Amino acid sequence: MDNILKDFAAAVSRHPDRTAIVDGKGREISFRQLSARAEGFAQSWQKSGIRKGDRVLLAMKLDADLYAALAALWSLGATVILPEPAIGLAGLRHAAKVSNVSAFCSSGIYGLLKFALPELWPLRHLRPRVTNERPHDRVPPDDDDIALISFTSGTTGVPKAIPRSHGFLAAQHQAIAPLLSSASPERDLVAFPVFVLINIASGQTSILPRWKMSRLAKLRPDTLEQWGISQNVSRVLLPPSICEILATTHIPDTLHTVFTGGGPVFPDILDKLKSGKPNLRIVCVYGSTEAEPIAHLNAAEIRADDHTKMMTGQGLLVGHPVDAIRVRIANDEILVAGAHVNSGYLDPNHDADNKIHEGTTVWHRTGDAGYFDDLGRLWLLGRIGSQVITKDGHIFPFSIETAARSWDGVKQCALISQNSAPTLVIEGDTTHMKSWKEMANRLRVPIVIPFAKIPMDKRHGSKIDRMALQKLLPAGIPID
Repeated sequence: MDNILKDFAAAVSRHPDRTAIVDGKGREISFRQLSARAEGFAQSWQKSGIRKGDRVLLAMKLDADLYAALAALWSLGATVILPEPAIGLAGLRHAAKVSNVSAFCSSGIYGLLKFALPELWPLRHLRPRVTNERPHDRVPPDDDDIALISFTSGTTGVPKAIPRSHGFLAAQHQAIAPLLSSASPERDLVAFPVFVLINIASGQTSILPRWKMSRLAKLRPDTLEQWGISQNVSRVLLPPSICEILATTHIPDTLHTVFTGGGPVFPDILDKLKSGKPNLRIVCVYGSTEAEPIAHLNAAEIRADDHTKMMTGQGLLVGHPVDAIRVRIANDEILVAGAHVNSGYLDPNHDADNKIHEGTTVWHRTGDAGYFDDLGRLWLLGRIGSQVITKDGHIFPFSIETAARSWDGVKQCALISQNSAPTLVIEGDTTHMKSWKEMANRLRVPIVIPFAKIPMDKRHGSKIDRMALQKLLPAGIPID
């Protein structure tokens, strides 16, 4: 099977002088230069004793050196441990504890962590230095060797460690590449690290964010707008939260396509983007940390009756499953299987709740509720367990939130159970409260309450942190 390293080498051969990465400071590196830097790191770290099977915890700035480091360590047969940046120091310490790491690799100020965190004290410390020495023999990784260990977001509990083999990354590339395929050179503004890997393997240019993903609330529209214009961005790959900011800017003339995912892409976001540039192509990608991608939807294919269904409580349309995946529904839950679907967690104890074994097939329980329509398209209803019990049955959050986000004055909303009753919490302009209550009643939600700021997930700022919201709400809410 091909792997990311082979695909990267092929991209270097095809486009040696094409820009591979532009970092947030505007520094460019070509595919040839990125390859050379990766080889220099590999020689340096091989001299330091890194061998096949070593596990290296990576804490580096988001720039070209991070991706050169990935390629270098993989070429040595090492496994890279990537902590979840949004969780901060706690995420890094958690990664060090559960992953049995043997070395720590850092750049810039992150090097101080080696001295600050006891978990890192006994580890070899690698820095991104280039050594121009004759390379020693290397044992190339096998398809089944673990290339990467990343982590779930932890919004519903302790982050789980997810091992990804070289074969898995190759399969993920093959699943994602058709979505990003283009006959022309593109300049992609990319906020998802895995898509940067796909671009590197495909020979396309990646523009990295000029802002910290951990501080999305502070991203100003003019920062996003100026970065897109100055870099002649032709496509963006952004979470819905940043797409909402993009919709408030002057969308660059060069920008023709938006790929968005990492959280629910509601119709109001699509409408806002279209109002700024009607001919903009928008592709919504549904997936999870364990299975990316699962389904995709070209916004231009949303029909009038689809929109009506979304506005009347039928959930959120996410489109047809990708060719490389199998999807089925069991007890309202979406289950997936395929070569790019994670088959097990690093800790096997976590498998019991999320994996179903049927012969040689491993089905992953996404935790998302959904259904197929008559056209074979997938619709989302929300997370399993988030449904609100009513006297007539139950209501899943997306059935209400998809519609409510399009009401006048609504900025954000969340359906919860409060005082054993369906309750819609709304962040927005409360002068619309009367109409909010009327429309909520039509959707079988008797209570609407205003809330100053609904908490969102730390990773992409695109999913409601329902556990945090429940803690912030008072125990009893008066009903007027």
